[in-house]
Amino acid sequence: MTVPPADRATTEAGLVPPPGCPAHSSTGTGGATPLHGAAAETDPMGLYEKLRAEHGPVAPVLLEGDVRAWLVLGYLENRDVATRSTQFSRDPRTWHGWTSGEIDPETSPLVPMIGWRPDCVCADGEEHQRLRGAVTAALNQFDQRGIRRHITRFAHQLIDEFCESGRTELVGDFAEPLPMLVLTHLLGMRDEDAPKLVHAARDLFKATETSLASNAYVLETLKELVAAKRIRPGQDIASVLMAHPAGLGDEEVQHHLRLILLAGYETTANLMANVLRMTVSDPRFRGSLAGGQMTLPEAVEQVLWDEPPLMVCPGRWATGDTTLGGQEIKAGDMLLLGLAAGNVDQAVRRDPSTRVHHNRAHLSFSAGAHECPGQDIGRVIADTGIDILLTRLPDISLAVPGSELTWRSSTWARHLTALPVKFAARPRESRELLARPLPPPPPPTVGMPVAPRLPDSAPRVSWRARLRRFLGMG
Repeated sequence: MTVPPADRATTEAGLVPPPGCPAHSSTGTGGATPLHGAAAETDPMGLYEKLRAEHGPVAPVLLEGDVRAWLVLGYLENRDVATRSTQFSRDPRTWHGWTSGEIDPETSPLVPMIGWRPDCVCADGEEHQRLRGAVTAALNQFDQRGIRRHITRFAHQLIDEFCESGRTELVGDFAEPLPMLVLTHLLGMRDEDAPKLVHAARDLFKATETSLASNAYVLETLKELVAAKRIRPGQDIASVLMAHPAGLGDEEVQHHLRLILLAGYETTANLMANVLRMTVSDPRFRGSLAGGQMTLPEAVEQVLWDEPPLMVCPGRWATGDTTLGGQEIKAGDMLLLGLAAGNVDQAVRRDPSTRVHHNRAHLSFSAGAHECPGQDIGRVIADTGIDILLTRLPDISLAVPGSELTWRSSTWARHLTALPVKFAARPRESRELLARPLPPPPPPTVGMPVAPRLPDSAPRVSWRARLRRFLGMG
């Protein structure tokens, strides 16, 4: 896939792309199919199947700015790429696009997604093991019971903001704020930071003209957190990363916090929205839950198969010439993991309508050495939060016809834009119960100082009010 810059003709003598290169495809600039635009935004799964029919398990595609890549569609091929780090590196500096003029690293909205950062996602081998070990230790300091206590507190607080009205919009009022509130708390941040970070994270994943600014805002916020924790560490992820024997520098800590925050938020918010949509709009799905044929954790796994929260995962880069899925991959080529397409590959799912909720072999959290280390935290946030919502509002149902629901898609993910629901109005839970201080998580690494708990004397401000204030709406 090594091609000349876009301003030079590929038909020039000696510059004809090799067979199998995206330039030989039938659509788009250079012949490759765009992963953005109308088709990708309205029916991404249909687009994946069209690409599979035309090209097989690996297809030539274009990202924003006509950046060339290979989209891996096959289940087995996705696992192959994800588990062969010597052939398919996670280090984006391997990509030839940085030097070919195919992308402007100063202005491209793709940079927050495919650019190099000093974190474990962009490393292989021993360096990856060093960084990944620190991340795993930071995440493992919280047992699930401790995490559930935090989730329970925030879930009840969010539900209290709309339970008396009898109506709400679950994406903006529950599915998006709950994961961010939990993650910012675990990272060691203030609850007040969550609304601004939700806005920035969503914008960053849309790869818009403001994505670079949103990414800069997230990094600056985390830089301030690292500086504060150097002075006063606590029982949180930021402090454990800094105290870990791997010896992470401030920039490495900052970027790993970014990784945990953005990846954990994006996948969990989308997962919750998808499970909630199925619960309030699909009578068979709701009946299976109510009748005991399927537990809530099993329902989450079923949705992870059918509607993975991250549809396309960037990226891998070929370290040498190879063949994959019948395509000739050249050294330095970019490959994208097609998680959603792989999950419905007929090689593993002959009938996509057959339930597979007992099976965790889906690709939704990738695979291999870079499989998401925080996936169980995402699962427990979704399981606990949705369980509390359905327990407190058992009669919750869709407030509009299902045909009126809409989605917003980017190259990487598909987001339900809104989920209006109705239910019998109910009073708030006891404020005294919710205000009780939570027990701290298990003790961190031996020798790490623990900051004393400070009283929270600030007046409570609702989630919606904080977000509206940030967006300049009041």
